[in-house]
Amino acid sequence: MIQILVVEDDFNTRKLMEAVLLDAQFTPVLARDGQEALEILDTQHIDLMITDIMMPEVDGYALVEQLRDADYQLPILMVTAKEAIKDRKKGFFVGTDDYMVKPVDEEEMILRINALLRRAKIVNERKLTVGKVTLNYDTLTVTREMNRVTLPQKEFYLLYKLLSYPNMIFTRVQLMDEIWGMDSETSEHTVSVHIGRLREKFYDWPDFDIITVRGLGYKAVQYDEE
Repeated sequence: MIQILVVEDDFNTRKLMEAVLLDAQFTPVLARDGQEALEILDTQHIDLMITDIMMPEVDGYALVEQLRDADYQLPILMVTAKEAIKDRKKGFFVGTDDYMVKPVDEEEMILRINALLRRAKIVNERKLTVGKVTLNYDTLTVTREMNRVTLPQKEFYLLYKLLSYPNMIFTRVQLMDEIWGMDSETSEHTVSVHIGRLREKFYDWPDFDIITVRGLGYKAVQYDEE
């Protein structure tokens, strides 16, 4: 069973998340604050962590930062009432993998958890398979049968990111922050240019497509082999 650590100081929210995770066939492990979470992580295996931000003693930001500094690579989902852009940016800056604002949609949370777990497996293997297509993270190559394309680094990372989370919409800002870095002076238009180049290179590959979601950003759609 996949063990998910829930770090939440509110009793009712903690118990609700426990019920939702149990219903989705996960094994929840509960912590009341960041300090208790650190003690749990020292003594048992955890596959993924969900954490609040506003907690006494060790808050969510400090907890995530400590774990990343100690080279913990488990996927982390922040679920918090803090919805300002600056709070989201700080969350990603300290090392969280995803961010949801309370009150959360329970079904969406489970979908995001599954995506993060799938992504963690992909990172460990450093390969991603989509239909007959394989993306190799170490060689920056995309292969399909006899076709092999070596991409520039940013193009590869962009395609790898989108295909790792099929049907999830990413804004240009999100993609800029993750792939070019939050401190990059490159404009958001750069994302559009790279998306255009990827479409040109893979326009006749039937396994996936990159879709523009008007007013929001981009998503990758995967197609099952008929």
